[in-house]
Amino acid sequence: MIKRLKPKSEFSRNVLTLMTGTTIAQAIPIAITPILTRLYTPEDFGILALFVAVTAILGSIANGRYELAIMLPEKDEDAINVAALGLLIALCFSTVLLIPAIFLNAQITNLLGNQEIGFWLYFAPFVVLMTGLFNVLNYLNTRKKLYKDIAKANVYKATAAASVQLGVGFIKAGATGLITGQIISQVVANYRLAKNTQQNYDLKQVKKTEIKRLAKRYIDFPKFSMWAILANNLSNHLTSIFISISFSVSTLGFYSLAQKMLGFPSSLIGSAISQVFFKEASDEKQRTGKVIVAFDKTLVKLVLLSIPIFSILMLIVEDLFALVFGEHWRVAGIYATYLIPMFAIRFIVASVSPVDTVMEKQNYFLYFNITLLVVTLCVFLIAGSWEFESFLIAFSVSIMLVYLFYGFVLRKMAKNEF
Repeated sequence: MIKRLKPKSEFSRNVLTLMTGTTIAQAIPIAITPILTRLYTPEDFGILALFVAVTAILGSIANGRYELAIMLPEKDEDAINVAALGLLIALCFSTVLLIPAIFLNAQITNLLGNQEIGFWLYFAPFVVLMTGLFNVLNYLNTRKKLYKDIAKANVYKATAAASVQLGVGFIKAGATGLITGQIISQVVANYRLAKNTQQNYDLKQVKKTEIKRLAKRYIDFPKFSMWAILANNLSNHLTSIFISISFSVSTLGFYSLAQKMLGFPSSLIGSAISQVFFKEASDEKQRTGKVIVAFDKTLVKLVLLSIPIFSILMLIVEDLFALVFGEHWRVAGIYATYLIPMFAIRFIVASVSPVDTVMEKQNYFLYFNITLLVVTLCVFLIAGSWEFESFLIAFSVSIMLVYLFYGFVLRKMAKNEF
C-alpha cells in the first residue's frame, strides 16, 4: 500500500514545487498588466505580439527538438551529449538567421505589415539562441528533478521582464519597454539553470563521437517532432501575423491580451503538471512499456481543475477585463469570451501531450500539428474577410475540435495501441 501511495505523493510534491514558482512567476506579469495597459497602447502590445510570434516560431525548432531526448537515456553521459548536440544546433541556426534579419529586413517588415517591427527583427536571432539554451537547460534540470531551481529561474525571468517593462514604460513611449523586457528576461532565465548544469553534470563527458551516435539514435526528433512543433507554432502564432495584416495592429493588441490572460491557467497549472507527468510517464514506460496509469491519473486532475476555472471565467471575463485593465480594454474581454472553450480543451490535451514523446511516436505529433495548421489556414481563407468576432468564433471552435480528437489519439497511444 505504501509503495502505491509514495509515487502519488511525490508527483503531488513535484507539481506543487513547480506550481509555487510558476505561480509567483505568472503572478508578477499578471499583477503589473493593469499598469502596463495604462502605460502602453494596444498598438504597442500588438508590436510585442508580432515580435513574440516571430521568435516563438523560430525558437521552437532552435534545437532540432533534440532537447526532448535529454530525458530518455538511462546514463547522464548520454544526456549531456544530447544536450550539447541541441545547443550546437541552436548556435548554428541563430547564426544563419542573422542573414535574413540583416539583408531582408525591409521585405520582412513589409510582409508583417508594421514598420516599427523592423528594428526589433535584428534582435530575433539572439532571442532564438537564448530560447534554445533555455530548452536544453530546462530538460537537464528536469532530469535531475531540480524543480525548485526551475521554479526560481521562472521567477527571475518574470521579475526581469516586469522591471524593464515598468521602468522603460514610465520614461519612454512605444513598444521599446515591452520588447526590451522580453529580451533581457531570456538572458536572466538561463543563469541559474546553467549553474546547476555545471554542478550536476560532467561536461568533460561531451565527445564528438557520442554526439554523432546520439544524433542518429534520436533522429526521429528532428525528423518528426521538429516539423510537428513548427506546424504547431505556425498555427498558434500565424494568427497574430494574420490579424496584424488583415485587421489591424490594435486588434492584435486586444487579441494578444486576451490570449495572454486565458493562457494563465495553462502556464500556471498545466505546464507544471505536464513537466512532472513527463517524468512520471517516462518512468512508467521503462517499467511497463505503457503510460496509461500516469495518463489517466493526470487527465482526471486536469478535467477537475478546468471545469471550475473556465466556467467562472466565461461568466465574468468581459467585465473583469474592463475593471482590471481599463474600460478601453473591454474589447479584449469580449474576444476572451469567444476563446475560452478552445483554451479549456487545449489546457487539458496539451498537458498530457508528452505521451507521444515518451512512446517515441513523434510522427503522430507531426500529423496532429499538420492538421492543426491546415485547419488554421482554412479558417483564415474562409473567415478572413468576416467581421473579427465571427472570425474568432470560427477559429476557436475549429481548433477546439482538433484538440479533442488528438486527446482521444493520445489515450490510445498511452495504452500502446498504436
